Amino acid sequence: MTITSFIKGSLAVGAMLIAMAGSGQANPLNMTVLGNASPPIGAYQFCKEMPTECANADGDQGELLLTEERWKTILKVNYQVNSSITPLTDKEIYGVEERWAYPRTAGDCEDYALLKRKMLINAGFSASDLLITVVLQPNGEGHAVLTVRTDRGDFILDNMRNKVMLWADTEYTYLKRQSANDPSRWVKLQDGRAVAVGSVK
Repeated sequence: MTITSFIKGSLAVGAMLIAMAGSGQANPLNMTVLGNASPPIGAYQFCKEMPTECANADGDQGELLLTEERWKTILKVNYQVNSSITPLTDKEIYGVEERWAYPRTAGDCEDYALLKRKMLINAGFSASDLLITVVLQPNGEGHAVLTVRTDRGDFILDNMRNKVMLWADTEYTYLKRQSANDPSRWVKLQDGRAVAVGSVK
């Protein structure tokens, strides 16, 4: 599948979300932030080594206004990074258990997220809306994705799929993410879906 055909196939979703923007209703599709959390060790070391990459002098700019053009850019960046980077562990690449870095040809989940974040910032997106997020997979393993915070909800850019989904539509349990005010700080997330899932069992 080419990037053009992929984006064309995904635009219907974007058009629907943008049309909803005029409803004036409160948006229930964003994650709930509970308070401060400790950053992952890889994030801490990355920010220590590259402080300018973890700076956001403008602070929280509010949720991104999701337009069709921005939706196209989100889809394009997610597809391009997923298609161009080979998935390998930090142990395989660097010989260490955990290292956050911008990938050149190979990387693990947080490396994909870092590169997508950088590319979207370069495309004019605010750093306050591009938040690396730690989740649990259904098998209990940790994973990192990029959350794009918008007025239509929090969307997930994931190296495991090209489809960009609302966070609540994924199979993950959300634990913590970068702060919208300060990318070097992290906040705890409340995944309210766990209660609903428990009630259907």
